[in-house]
Amino acid sequence: MSAVREQTAPHPPPSTPRPRRTTRSGGRGPSKDGGRGIWPYVLIAPAVLGTLYLLVYPLIRAVVISLQDFGLRQLILGDARFVGLKNYETLLGDSRFWEVVRRTFLFMAVNVVLIMVLSTLVALMIERLGRFGRIAVLSALVLTWAMPVIAATTVFQWLFHSEFGIVNAVLTDLGFESFDRYPWFAHGPAAFAILVALIVWQSVPFAAITLYSALTTVPTELYESARLDGASGPRIFRSITYPIVRPIFMLVLSLEVIWTFKAFVQIWVMTNGGPGDSTTILPVYAVQTALSSQRYDLGSAASMVTVVLMSGVLVLYFRQMFRQEDELS
Repeated sequence: MSAVREQTAPHPPPSTPRPRRTTRSGGRGPSKDGGRGIWPYVLIAPAVLGTLYLLVYPLIRAVVISLQDFGLRQLILGDARFVGLKNYETLLGDSRFWEVVRRTFLFMAVNVVLIMVLSTLVALMIERLGRFGRIAVLSALVLTWAMPVIAATTVFQWLFHSEFGIVNAVLTDLGFESFDRYPWFAHGPAAFAILVALIVWQSVPFAAITLYSALTTVPTELYESARLDGASGPRIFRSITYPIVRPIFMLVLSLEVIWTFKAFVQIWVMTNGGPGDSTTILPVYAVQTALSSQRYDLGSAASMVTVVLMSGVLVLYFRQMFRQEDELS
């Protein structure tokens, strides 16, 4: 019986050698790039070429014009001659240019500070609202953000119109008789403040929504532990919230610096840089120089100086940010 059991007991299947992979003669083996070939580069080529044509070529063209004697005659006949850095010497020797530079940095600083403060407060408010309130506020922010720039600028023009503006009517009804037919855009500080209000109003929605999305990544357990330890709201923000959302906060800050530094449409549509030069910043100054004086060379030089100044601000900012990150790590 035992012999029968031994004969009928199952035996493990004999191990079979793994088949070797063979390649046919003349067949193509796997390529070094994983078999992808050139197709990825072919697919992204239109986007790269379009970017080069729309961004790089105008920049190079502006650099070339800034080094030429390029006026209305040269624009028509095309016989511009190179003058080297003469346009930059003329530009940097103009006292009006340096006044515009100071006003540009003041305009950027005021806008960026107001945008970041208001956006942070709005984002913190949204985080504490209920579902209905959160949806309502986010919807209002999206609609504000989606409003075209020209339409928003036109609305602000009508709000502060000297005869038909709602602002003057409301202030007059409240007893401020001095605002009856008050010409807001005829006074430099008033026009400057209106433009700041317009740009802040247009920029807060994007910044607030972005910061709110960053706040949703902060673990609620950290807030609960801090409250149990008796930490106040500002202390929680400084010690917990800001360190976690700091990368997004810095990203939004850098974007707002770029957008406010090169603000043009709102100023050009509303005041054309006036009254006087009270609302003229570098992009507006470049267009004024190119169009009113037909000095396209000086306008291009002003544009290049604007690019250099904006790049310098961002380089200093990123350098400081990377230094702080190295210290924390």
